[in-house]
Amino acid sequence: MYPDCYIPQRLVKHFRDELTVQEHLGFVVFSEREFGETYGYPFFLRSCAKPLQAALIIDNNLDFTTEEIALCCASQTGEKCHIEIAQKLLQKIGCNESDLKCGIHEPLSERVRKSLIKNDETPTVFHNNCVGKHIMMLALCKKNGWDIENYYELNHPVQQAIKEKIYDLCEITEEDYPITKDGCGVPIFSMPLKNMLKGYLNLFLSTRYQKITKAFREYAYIIGGENRLDTQIMLKSKNLVAKVGADGLIIIVNLDVADGIVIKVLDGDPKAREISALSLIKKLSWANIPFEKDIKTLNGETVGLMKFVMV
Repeated sequence: MYPDCYIPQRLVKHFRDELTVQEHLGFVVFSEREFGETYGYPFFLRSCAKPLQAALIIDNNLDFTTEEIALCCASQTGEKCHIEIAQKLLQKIGCNESDLKCGIHEPLSERVRKSLIKNDETPTVFHNNCVGKHIMMLALCKKNGWDIENYYELNHPVQQAIKEKIYDLCEITEEDYPITKDGCGVPIFSMPLKNMLKGYLNLFLSTRYQKITKAFREYAYIIGGENRLDTQIMLKSKNLVAKVGADGLIIIVNLDVADGIVIKVLDGDPKAREISALSLIKKLSWANIPFEKDIKTLNGETVGLMKFVMV
């Protein structure tokens, strides 16, 4: 159904003694131009869907603070600041930990993981990086009188409402793009990269959803956390919002110039995504955020270089 002949662009190369030892391919999409032709090939939104989903918080007049909205948009690292917000918000909406169907995994924060091991503790559902969006889904169910037992199923009213909102913001007119389940068990939708960017521009440049934009800018650490690329970009810039998604995806919006970029690294390499994103926003004069690009030995000797090579 979808062409296999999409043409990716070389984004990042690894050099050792001037020899290329790795290449990372992918796509970069601006509002008016696409680098690497996808011919409309769809990719899954993964966690980049979260702020689009959170538009329903505004549409349904949920009584959430800006900080709580940030958690609902977050791929959080399971740090104390995240867990406290999640626990209080779950109690606020009148639900219990057992109502959450996102599953349990180790926290994304290395510091928290080490702390759990040191104290002989196990992760809880609140360490799940998607716990915020699941609490939001439960809140929408409670608000609208929907059953909370199977809120994670595609045919549930809350998932249908999310699909409708995402398709509206992203200007999707086709109904046959693939849908699967994300790692946390809820439906995730696919679309061309250009539609992802349309969705972000329609969301973050809208006065209707300015509380979501405010959540990203004022609570950047809640959006991600320790060593997260989107948090780093927002904390070190004055006008950018950013959100990462699994499989090498990141979407960045410049609020001042009303434009944005989508980067998709095909092999999902997080370092290649970081180098691509930070190199691009520097080239565009959106921000100048330092990053480590040297390849080093275990003794700290520099023996190579990772370089953004997109023309």
